Amino acid sequence: MVVGNPSLLKQVIVNLLDNAIKYTPSEGSVELRVEIQGSKAVLEVRDTGIGIPANALPHICERFYRADKARSRHSGGAGLGLSIVKSICAAQGGELSIFSSEGEGTRVRIDMPRANAKAQSADESAGREYIHLER
Repeated sequence: MVVGNPSLLKQVIVNLLDNAIKYTPSEGSVELRVEIQGSKAVLEVRDTGIGIPANALPHICERFYRADKARSRHSGGAGLGLSIVKSICAAQGGELSIFSSEGEGTRVRIDMPRANAKAQSADESAGREYIHLER
């Protein structure tokens, strides 16, 4: 279990999958994986899409940033998606990492702190919700 807002975490997953599908050719693949690694729940979205140029990676989560300005007219979007994803992850106590190779694909990883039993009862009393991530 992780602590967080289910609606916001759903928005993160939908955005990441939407990006992966949008930038992966029909013969490519998109994979969503969730696993437990010690004190963290890890969510990864991997694709075999066009990838992100190395010079764009440091800026990819900036508001309104588009890696390829020419492509943005055709694919839609305002360049806000990954900025929003990063903000939501940070607000939920998580961390966003993006790894990409142009022409090979992209891997987006979100590390979320797992809930422990003691914190769970206190958090539930404070009105926080728990999201069950199952393997």
